[in-house]
Amino acid sequence: MIRVQNLTKAYTSRVAISGLSFHIHEGEIVGFLGPNGAGKTTTLRILTCYMPATSGTASVAGHDVFTDSLAVRRVIGYLPESTPLDQNMRVREYLNFRGKLRGLSPDARVSAIRRVADLCWLGDFIDRPIHQLSKGMKQRVGLGDALLHDPKVLILDEPTVGLDPTQIRETRHLIQELAKRHTVLLSSHILHEVEATCQRAIIIAGGRIVASGSPAELKRDIRGNLIAEVAGPEPEIRKALGQVRGVSDIEAASDNGWHRYRIKTQGQDDPREEIFKLVKTHGWSLRELRLEGGSLEEYFVRITAEQAQKKSH
Repeated sequence: MIRVQNLTKAYTSRVAISGLSFHIHEGEIVGFLGPNGAGKTTTLRILTCYMPATSGTASVAGHDVFTDSLAVRRVIGYLPESTPLDQNMRVREYLNFRGKLRGLSPDARVSAIRRVADLCWLGDFIDRPIHQLSKGMKQRVGLGDALLHDPKVLILDEPTVGLDPTQIRETRHLIQELAKRHTVLLSSHILHEVEATCQRAIIIAGGRIVASGSPAELKRDIRGNLIAEVAGPEPEIRKALGQVRGVSDIEAASDNGWHRYRIKTQGQDDPREEIFKLVKTHGWSLRELRLEGGSLEEYFVRITAEQAQKKSH
């Protein structure tokens, strides 16, 4: 559905993106992640025909972004991070105007406005002036605008900015529902939302793709902390745990005779079996021993830090 090959955008003094290649299949929800200045917005603007590339190729639903931009615009719904709304219009008036620009007939506009008002929870303020709306409400108007023409592809830049926690959950559910009819590419800084919503993530740093895969695949390289709850003499327990192979650091908190240890390990070492034997040998009581799962946020921080370090050298 979206194909990008060796996409590059260079300015006089810098290269924004360099040799990007990726493929997004029909019906996928894909997160596009990266630190500020990584090239995410540049890539989205090229795909939505707002900006030309220096070299490379890109197509959306079989239409070339550079030679057939009008066809691309017809199959894309785009929600930019800062939604450009006419502040002097009322919401219904604005959506009707946008429907006209997209060539929808009067009856089709009425039907489309009704549909997106229901999808994006616009009904309570559909006839209010846009300048009176909160940032979250304006974001929902922008999403409604992107959906008016029922596009094959949705490109969403920070779609949950300004929304409250309930609206974020509802938006996550909405995006998952939309994927039944649309292919979705979304950029977001809220990594746990990407982890909960997206089937796959593409991570970009320094204008290059540095990782790609499902959240579960990306997290395999991240080992979380080890949690152990032990009852016994705290100084002796801490000393014994510190001597276990692979243990690099220990944090402790105590409550009613139980000591909860958060244990950091080196590399891929998993010392749970040795800790279990240690506790049993000393006759201490063990209430919990588990390995915390790594998060997409941890992976993101590590991989982008590694790229920044490489760039500095």
